[in-house]
Amino acid sequence: MADTPERGSVRGLRIGQLLLVVAALLLWGAARLTWVVLHSSDGLGQPKTVELAGSTWSTALLPVALLLGAAVVATLAVRGWPLRAVALLLAVVSAGLAYLAVSQWVVPDVDERAAQLAQIPFADQVLTEREYAGAVCTLVAAICTLVAAVLLIRSATAGRRTTSRYAAPGARRSAVQTESAQAETEGDAASESGLSERMIWDALDEGHDPTVRETDDKPDPPAEGR
Repeated sequence: MADTPERGSVRGLRIGQLLLVVAALLLWGAARLTWVVLHSSDGLGQPKTVELAGSTWSTALLPVALLLGAAVVATLAVRGWPLRAVALLLAVVSAGLAYLAVSQWVVPDVDERAAQLAQIPFADQVLTEREYAGAVCTLVAAICTLVAAVLLIRSATAGRRTTSRYAAPGARRSAVQTESAQAETEGDAASESGLSERMIWDALDEGHDPTVRETDDKPDPPAEGR
């Protein structure tokens, strides 16, 4: 049995909410994973190794994860154009997450930024290593967020069409009732008009002028003698 548009809309909404939850969990995990490992030595002591987690490398990961959680709650309470507004915001967020993840591959040099975040003089730096697990989690979260945004927009549009479709029969019934009332009124007027015409012709046949109103106190004609 095929799904109705309303059921399909609800199912799309639930899948979108699930994807947002998955994306929030992925960002939480990415914030805890190591993104850059920095090895440094000042030539006096032992070499140091500093691991920069995602929450340090990109402070936006945890706030965006919270934002996605809030979006899940928002989709439970809003419909129509507010839901589409939430979906558009999620689409923008997904683009930002994708940029953050891809930059882990394409940025040519992370040494200076890693030294600043680790609070180590750049002259003492020896080597930096990139870890890509956190970036992969972030990229998957971006894809999940984008798909969720598309599903939410489709759900909001389908919900609006369903509401319009179910409102149409009521409007049609109201129009039919109005037309029926008008037809009855016109029929009554036509009946009264037809009755008046018959009365006029009857009066003319009897030799009376229908345009002259006769009074009830008109004296009776005198009786004829024999």
